[in-house]
Parts: sequence; C-alpha cells; structure tokens
Amino acid sequence: MRAAVMRGKRLVVDNIPTPVPGAGEALVKTLACGICGSDLHALKHAEKLVEAARKSGAPFVMDLTRDIVMGHEFCAEVVDYGPQTQKRLKPGTRVCAMPVLIKAGGVEAVGYSDENPGGYGEMMRLTEFLLLELPNGLSTERAALTEPMAVGYHAVQKARLERDDAPLVIGCGPVGLAVIAALKLGGVHPIVAADFSPLRRRLARQMGADFVVDPKEKSPYESWREMAAYSDPAKAPMLPPWMPGPALRPAVIFECVGVPGVIESIMLAAPGNARIVVVGVCMERDQIEPFTGISKELNIQFVLGYSPEEFAATLSHLAEGRINGDPMITGKVGVEGVAKAFEDLASPETHAKILVEPWHS
Repeated sequence: MRAAVMRGKRLVVDNIPTPVPGAGEALVKTLACGICGSDLHALKHAEKLVEAARKSGAPFVMDLTRDIVMGHEFCAEVVDYGPQTQKRLKPGTRVCAMPVLIKAGGVEAVGYSDENPGGYGEMMRLTEFLLLELPNGLSTERAALTEPMAVGYHAVQKARLERDDAPLVIGCGPVGLAVIAALKLGGVHPIVAADFSPLRRRLARQMGADFVVDPKEKSPYESWREMAAYSDPAKAPMLPPWMPGPALRPAVIFECVGVPGVIESIMLAAPGNARIVVVGVCMERDQIEPFTGISKELNIQFVLGYSPEEFAATLSHLAEGRINGDPMITGKVGVEGVAKAFEDLASPETHAKILVEPWHS
C-alpha cells in the first residue's frame, strides 16, 4: 500500500506491506486523516517522545530505526476482518475508532508505532469492538474531526466546570479550537481566547469564543478580568488577605500551546485559586517555580486523550450539528503532499487542520 512514512526525521512516500488484521481486528481503508500538532512534534522530537513514553508507561512504543506511518485522526471504511471477529459491520461501512489496538498484552497505539500503521497510509487495522459506524449521514471530512474534537471535549469534562467558572483559552490552534467548541457545547460563557495569529483568532470566534485577544495588543488576563467580574459584588466570595484585588469569578485556564515556558507564564499571570488545565502536549523539559502555585493556591490538571464514552459522544455531537468543526478544515492532500503539509502547518497563518486523503493524488 502507499503511505507517507516517517523514516528517520523525514517523511517519504513509499509502498509498504498492507497490514494483516489479527484476532479481533478489522482491516479498514483510510478515507481521511487529520494531521495533528502532536505529529509535527513527534517528527521533530521523536527521541524525546519515545523516552517520555518509556518513563511514563504510555503506549507510544516506536523503534525509530524502522518505518513509522503516523496518523490518528481518521475516518475509514471497513474492508475485511481477521479471525475471532463478529463482523457486525458490513464491508463498505464508514467508521471512526479510537486509535488504539487492544491486545492480550495491553494497549498499543495506532500511528505512533512501527507495528501499527496509522492514517497516512491507505490501509489500517483496528480493534473491531471499538469501531463506530458514522451516524446521521455524517460526512467523511467531519467524521475525521472526531478524534481532535474529543480531546477538547475530554479537557472540558476534566475541568469539572461549575456555574460561576469563567474560562480562558491560551492558544487557538486545533487543540484550543476544540476546547472552545466543547465550552460552547456546555453553555459556558463568556469564553475568552488568546492567540498571536489573526487566522487563529478568527477561527476561535467561528468556533464559539465570545471575546478574542491578541497578546501583543493586550494581556489575555486583563481581558479575562474585564469579563469575569461578578454582576452582583455581594455574591463574590471572600478572598484570603494575601490575595489582594477584587473578587472575580473562578478562573479556569486552558493551556493549549504545548511549548516550554507557557505553564509557568500562566501560573505567574493567573489569579488566585485558578484551575489550569494543561491540554497542549509539550515534548520537551519544562520548569516551574512551585511557590508561585503555592502562594496562589493554583490547581493544575494535566489531560490526555479521552474515554471511549467521550469519543462516542463527540462523534454524535458532530453528527447532530451540536459541534461544528468545519472552520478548522483548511486543506486536503494525498500522501504525496504530507511532507509539504507538515511544513505549511508550521505557520499558523497558513492552515489550521489539513486532511490526508491517501487514495487521492
């Protein structure tokens, strides 16, 4: 099969063996697969990803001396089944699935593994019982957004937002946009979002942000404070004496950038008692000063991925139009265009989400 292959630190197009589905697995044809920011990081920082996964026990096991086919944001079509399968979905059925294989020895990643090729190739093998048929005539392109939108949905669920909470989204790349969409879905307002990129700020508004700010022009935290004042000051909670300033609605700050220094900068600027949800995937070492968090009594929540229930719910929300990810799709390429797409995605002014369609030139 044809695939865009990570070979060393380069992406090349080559013919590789078509995967053979094992017990409990289905063979599927990749119809569309989004390029994730984590894939850009993985190409650049592959050794760090492998080492971090080894230390943490994550299922991202890659032998970097072998070919790797990335791609984990996909919509596919059932082709065939391996042994010990129920074959409940007919060949030709369009499906989405969490990008993992459930094996007797544990969970294995699809797309971050030299054994399990991802969606930048024409074919994949997936765990049969994780396959979800596309509901309500959902288009292939919109279905391919299920995985990245589920990341934002999961992050908002993990934030455990309460009635008075006021969100601030730092970074409006695909991860930040998914968080904004999930906040809007949950009826959480006002949503303040910040990014240096005019394109991303425009997309943030389209996805549901109530107020967007250019950090070059104004502090996102100042903008947040203007939106987070209690309409009735009598309802504001009493602050400890070491936290001066007017009482504001509780801050829930979503870090959606994923580069060193951002968490610390948020901690320094955050108001007291803020909750920080780290959604951006930083693959490099970072540092913070704990006393900043101690003095402000900050709460930091790291998140990754989503549950099967959240993935299925996101697919349903897309199918019913409760989440609209259309503004995020800014380009499509075949496997020959993947390397150039990676270059283009390095510029926030060029694209937000590029879909790979392996069967199209």
